[in-house]
Amino acid sequence: MATTGLILLVAGIIAIGVLAQLLADRLQIPTIIFYIAAGLLLGPVAPFLPGIETRVIDPASFGDALPAIVGLAVAIIVFEGAFHLKLQRIKEAPSAALRIVTVGALIALVGTAVAVRFVLDASWGLSLTIGALLTATGPTVVTPILHVVPVRDRVAAALETEGIVNDVSAAILAVVFFELINPVTHSDGLLQGFIERLGVGLLFGVIVAGTLYYLVRYVDLAPGDAPRNARLLVLAGALVAFATANSVASEAGVAAVAAAGFLLGNADIPYEEDIEDFKGDITLLVLSFVFITLAALLQFGTLEEVGLAGVLIVVVIALVLRPLLIFISTIGDRFTIQERAFMSLVGPRGIIPASVATLFAVELRTAAEELGQPALEQQASLLLGVVFLAILLTAVFEGGFARYIAEYLDVIPMRVIIVGGGKVGRSLAERLEDRGENIVIIEQTQQTVEQARNAGFTVEWGDGTDTDVLRSAGADNAKIVAAATGDDDVNLLVSQLASSKFDVERVIARANNPDNVEAFEDLGVRTISSSMATAWAMDNQIERPAIANWMTEMNHNGDVQEVEVLGGEFVGKPVSEVGPMLPDVCLIALVTRDGETTVPTAEYTIEEGDMITLLGRRNSVREGMKMVNPNGE
Repeated sequence: MATTGLILLVAGIIAIGVLAQLLADRLQIPTIIFYIAAGLLLGPVAPFLPGIETRVIDPASFGDALPAIVGLAVAIIVFEGAFHLKLQRIKEAPSAALRIVTVGALIALVGTAVAVRFVLDASWGLSLTIGALLTATGPTVVTPILHVVPVRDRVAAALETEGIVNDVSAAILAVVFFELINPVTHSDGLLQGFIERLGVGLLFGVIVAGTLYYLVRYVDLAPGDAPRNARLLVLAGALVAFATANSVASEAGVAAVAAAGFLLGNADIPYEEDIEDFKGDITLLVLSFVFITLAALLQFGTLEEVGLAGVLIVVVIALVLRPLLIFISTIGDRFTIQERAFMSLVGPRGIIPASVATLFAVELRTAAEELGQPALEQQASLLLGVVFLAILLTAVFEGGFARYIAEYLDVIPMRVIIVGGGKVGRSLAERLEDRGENIVIIEQTQQTVEQARNAGFTVEWGDGTDTDVLRSAGADNAKIVAAATGDDDVNLLVSQLASSKFDVERVIARANNPDNVEAFEDLGVRTISSSMATAWAMDNQIERPAIANWMTEMNHNGDVQEVEVLGGEFVGKPVSEVGPMLPDVCLIALVTRDGETTVPTAEYTIEEGDMITLLGRRNSVREGMKMVNPNGE
């Protein structure tokens, strides 16, 4: 294809990818579905459309450059996903995450390989290669789902960790097993090949992460352009890690960028937010390009070749192996049955299986031509057919229906809706979000909407007194609605709607005029008068300066939280026994039962349904809350 045509094609694919992202955000559907749909329309479906005779994108569109393009894109995608995977997130479900990427991955690999071997009568080498590829869920499909379905941190942490780690192990294992069926390569041993590639990848990842850390933190990157230079350094470092590791051992580059991204993302580096935003934008562009392109290169004949047998394999993967590995991996952990069921039904496959399978198929077809072995062509078709069928079906059904599955299983934590995105609303949102609440701000002023979104909050643009806007923000599933605008009439109407239309558990309103407090309270709305709130804060500074300073934003070492006792080991025990079980520097200050609040004595017995107020150091209080309420309700 001429240079001008190729440039136009690439620009068109990226533009379609951006539009797909906007549409997905608008409809609250994972982006991968639109990427696949766009790719199929530009590829195998195009010749069937009126006025189009051939594919818009075909294998010859990029010549021999496609493997290199896909490789670099995968490097950026994996690095960005690993950069976002924080140790603090993994600690939300450490044992479950570890079991999912070890025991769970082994169940997926062996089970898939056995299914392919006996359903399609494929060789063990091909079966193990497909099994390895389909252990990878990947951040490219999991992260968009978690944006649409805001599950609890422990669920998100387990799924995100699985996506990152299994991307790496799947790619390396697939290369090792592929050597069993590729006559051009020669294997020195499966275990040795895996360890060698993983070791090379980790080595280059550590070296690149260390180098980038030193440059970003200790080298003057030019005061005026330091954030930009830091972003460019990190991007270049990711590509260098991938390319150098791959030059030593094939597919070691995936491990290198994953290691470098994880180490750098968890290091204390300057301009971290700038780097995250920049790499997030780059990743969206390359992800849309690669996914649309790979989907466009798919041949319908390849899917037809695996037929119903391929569908049966995907059913086994999604409805037998996936639930089996999740329920085994989460035994003894604090996941609810509903959360385990959700994780079992949401494990779509992503970019690593698609890209690596495409590259493998190219190698097999090239070898088939050079060596005159038609059987290799058939293996390439089976490989592509099973892998892409798994991607298509899991992306459409598991990704597309993820939110409905979550709502049916009731795994989305109840929302806190704040009407009013001004300084008061944003300050409240920041505090509540920091405590793990699922916050949505409603705001109708465009400038304020932009400010709140730039601060990282989820914002529903519209009038908070509009029932449809409240419903769209999640009022049907809200536990708290806080009316925090500067207009008392708006706050009063919001409170009425939240109470009468949506039966929200707790409604809190801001009264800007103290004379309006009585009107709010007549509705049963808990009201905070701006003047009284200021007076309380000043009184605290006068009468209780120590605790006031201890709880301020400037010195946020302490915390006070109220949590309901729902099961757990504290029920039926006196405070004298419960106290030593709590983390250090975490005390039971108050207990509320049947509407009465008391300072408990040592003999006071904790009962299920009690509201316990914990006071202490911030991290200790958070840990204590999880102990008091293991299910995090």
